[in-house]
Amino acid sequence: MNQKHLNLIIALALAGMSATAGASGYRFGSQSVSSQGTAEANGAEAADASTIFANPAGLSRLEGRQFAGGVTALVPHSTYQDTGSIRFTGSATGGQAQQGDYAPSAVAAPSLYYSHQLDGRWTAGFGLFVPFGTDLSYDRDWAGRYSLTSIKLESVTLNPSVAFKLNERHAFGFGLDIDYMKASLAQAVDVPGTIAAAQHSGTGAVLARQIAGLGGNPALLASAGDAYAGVKGKDWGVGFNLGYLFTLDADTRFGIAYRSSIKHALKGGAVWDFSTVTSDAIVNGVLQGVSRRQDSDARVELRTPETLSLNAFHQFDPRWAGMADVTWSRNSRMENIDIEFLGTGEGDEVIRQQWKNTVRVSLGASYKLNEDVLLRAGIAHDNAPVRSSELRHAALPDADRNQLSFGANWKLSPSSSIDLAYSYLDFKDAVGSYTNSCNPVAVGCTGNGETTRGTWKTHMQLVGVAYNARF
Repeated sequence: MNQKHLNLIIALALAGMSATAGASGYRFGSQSVSSQGTAEANGAEAADASTIFANPAGLSRLEGRQFAGGVTALVPHSTYQDTGSIRFTGSATGGQAQQGDYAPSAVAAPSLYYSHQLDGRWTAGFGLFVPFGTDLSYDRDWAGRYSLTSIKLESVTLNPSVAFKLNERHAFGFGLDIDYMKASLAQAVDVPGTIAAAQHSGTGAVLARQIAGLGGNPALLASAGDAYAGVKGKDWGVGFNLGYLFTLDADTRFGIAYRSSIKHALKGGAVWDFSTVTSDAIVNGVLQGVSRRQDSDARVELRTPETLSLNAFHQFDPRWAGMADVTWSRNSRMENIDIEFLGTGEGDEVIRQQWKNTVRVSLGASYKLNEDVLLRAGIAHDNAPVRSSELRHAALPDADRNQLSFGANWKLSPSSSIDLAYSYLDFKDAVGSYTNSCNPVAVGCTGNGETTRGTWKTHMQLVGVAYNARF
């Protein structure tokens, strides 16, 4: 593929994909509109070229050349109610106790798949989809600002694949996952708490004399506000996926699919902004200096979770079909997020996660209404990887959720069709009481020492549309 065209496709995919994740963890909710209509239960169906994501062995069932291109819109509704967030000094953080618009009102993510049958045994394919994503933007003065003011994670995966049909019963698939990821995170810096701690320890007078000696106004320390910090990074990573499809008879098949973990080392920069702490630039400069915060290169290493899926499909009669999927995700790969500030004396900023592994279960069905219309439906339950309220951070206030989906395939001609899908996801209330283990006066680490206490409530709708063609 022409590099210019490839760069354009990646840019368009990233431009439209950020949202609160519809699946557990940071995983994006849907990579296929036809699959969404069954709540992702149809991994063994291999209905179109999007089987590249669910199970590449399914390519062996596709004849000729096929294309599936779709877009899924996410419409989240999220609220937050604070229940007593505090600074590391023990005083209340203040600020807005309620948040109702920290998630985007609506966003969309594309997916593109292409398959080409090479001969009676071999089929090749290519997929482009969004595996992970989140976009949360709280008010700069919300009660939990010392944990986070915004986070944005964008990713896109290029997935060249191949399938080999050993015989009428056994087929195997393999794909490369070439993953691009970029992320940004911002938070407030607790300057008022740091000043209060200095005054309590008796070093406040020293700070005031230093400011006065440089010509600044130490009286402004009493009304000092927050500083702000931001970190950005990006990286390419490579993994793989495998699939196996066993065809018991003309109506029944079973599948196994595995997608590997991908290691990323996101590299970028960190910026610390003390310019609005007070109206005196000298005071601001001294406060930044004593805080040991300076702009620098930054790095974050992480591994995406691998997944293992077991799925089944059975055609009960010419009209009805049933399907099921169980997917295990090794979310424990995501232990802590360590943000390194390279070339400085600052210690890492650590977001504790210590995720647990999860299981997602989905059941689906399809009904052939007539020669042109196929109806779909599905339900699913997905566990959140968050272990406890003490480990629920504002960057991912995740919770268990249930999904109800409906879909349809409308045949436009013998060689083309349109898929439609609608899903409703209902999340359990997410109670958080997260405490940062590092505070501003500690040495060897970076953090605000805050405790963010509150409850997040979320429900979400997904609407998908796709065009399918055979050549």
